Amino acid sequence: MSRVVTPELVVLLDADGRPCGSAPKTAVHSSATPLHLAFSCWIVAADGRILITRRAAAKLTWPGVWTNAVCGHPAPGEPMVAAIDRRARDELGVQVADVHCVLPDFRYQATMSNGTRENEVCPVHVARIADRRLSPDPTEVMATRWVTPGWLRSELERRPDSYSPWMLLQWPLLLAADALDGPGPETS
Repeated sequence: MSRVVTPELVVLLDADGRPCGSAPKTAVHSSATPLHLAFSCWIVAADGRILITRRAAAKLTWPGVWTNAVCGHPAPGEPMVAAIDRRARDELGVQVADVHCVLPDFRYQATMSNGTRENEVCPVHVARIADRRLSPDPTEVMATRWVTPGWLRSELERRPDSYSPWMLLQWPLLLAADALDGPGPETS
């Protein structure tokens, strides 16, 4: 018996950021990427270390670069926190806790050297995980690292081409909002 695979859908947005339809994720990212809904989640440990991940080489957008812990797209009708938890499980094999939105209006565009473009309304969240033991899916994540904010600040200044454009744009906003102190005690 063959299994029917349903394409992953993303929420399309109008110029004002309101939902106006959906499209398969595989058809959205191109040189003419329409505005769509995404999310970005930073995971911060109780000791203040930040989880960064290196995107798998097979990723369509920004393969092989370092970025924040988890990024993705909520499905039509899917609550944002549920989408973040789904992607954390899929990408890192962990469940997130204490998820809260710190940059609700973050929006950006970026274009890769091959012309592939990102065009997203991308609320930024901070979360915790109960257990630092990760089980990354190699088709999503090729490496992980827990880093201090000071180390990351230096790295972003020294080697910006090694990091995703959304991470570079989010970092100063997160610092200005004092958003990386974390949402509270780590859950067990």
